[in-house]
Amino acid sequence: MNINVRKYEEQDLPDMIRIWNEVVEEGIAFPQEEPLNAPSGADFFSAQTYAAVACDTAAGKVLGLYILHPNNVGRCGHICNASYAVSLSSRGCHIGGQLVKDSLVQGRAHGFRILQFNAVVDSNIHARHLYERLGFIPLGTISGGFHMKDGHYEDIHPYYHAL
Repeated sequence: MNINVRKYEEQDLPDMIRIWNEVVEEGIAFPQEEPLNAPSGADFFSAQTYAAVACDTAAGKVLGLYILHPNNVGRCGHICNASYAVSLSSRGCHIGGQLVKDSLVQGRAHGFRILQFNAVVDSNIHARHLYERLGFIPLGTISGGFHMKDGHYEDIHPYYHAL
């Protein structure tokens, strides 16, 4: 598998929406509860500072994506936030790591100084280990900060990485 991470193109939108919705429907990582459709997905992804896809160049298939956008405004506008999604069938292939590494480069290229994650769910062990391996600094624990799809509340951890 040869993975290329690149800026998304309009023809990627159906795959991006499908992959995003897989994560939303799992209900264990993203705060969103409503799936995207074609119009809302096109609006959502085009509204980001930067959105990218991870493609298998041999198969011509989108396997994952990320979005990058300001985490806040004004005096905190130099801090960005990102979200990552990998298709269910492509998890465990180290695509997430490539997406995160690219988002660090793109965050810097777009003038941000810090990449911050507000709510990494405690049970998302693979993401937490990846972030820490890439130099993200955990900021603590927010008890019960995420409402899981099954109804229970789980701790979340904010992280940041200087760009």
